Amino acid sequence: MTAKQTISKAMNVFIWIAQGLLALTFIWAGSMKLFKPDSLPFPWVKDHPNLVIFTGIVDLLGGLGIILPTLLRSRSALTNFAAYGIITLMTIAMIFHISRGEAKDIGFNIFILLLALFVIWGRRKGSL
Repeated sequence: MTAKQTISKAMNVFIWIAQGLLALTFIWAGSMKLFKPDSLPFPWVKDHPNLVIFTGIVDLLGGLGIILPTLLRSRSALTNFAAYGIITLMTIAMIFHISRGEAKDIGFNIFILLLALFVIWGRRKGSL
């Protein structure tokens, strides 16, 4: 095995798809939280307006951070940092939902967390 590992073209496509899904999801969610919070169907939105603004900003940063560094081929390690941030955000979101008795709603958070883990795995140092 060589010092620099590479991934197959097909796997690279799957990683790009995961990054694209994460970027679209987080940019959309951040935009909705910042510009149209009243249209969101989540009960916690009305209870915690400052949390909505904070998570909207975090969502936008995560959405941009998961795709732009790799897309621009500039400081691509930032993509992994964004993915770690997404994992942290999803973990906190799951704890938040469970504490509110909304454990049935964490499936989406788990899915997003797994996508971010896949991106970290695929974009680890040494991969294309």
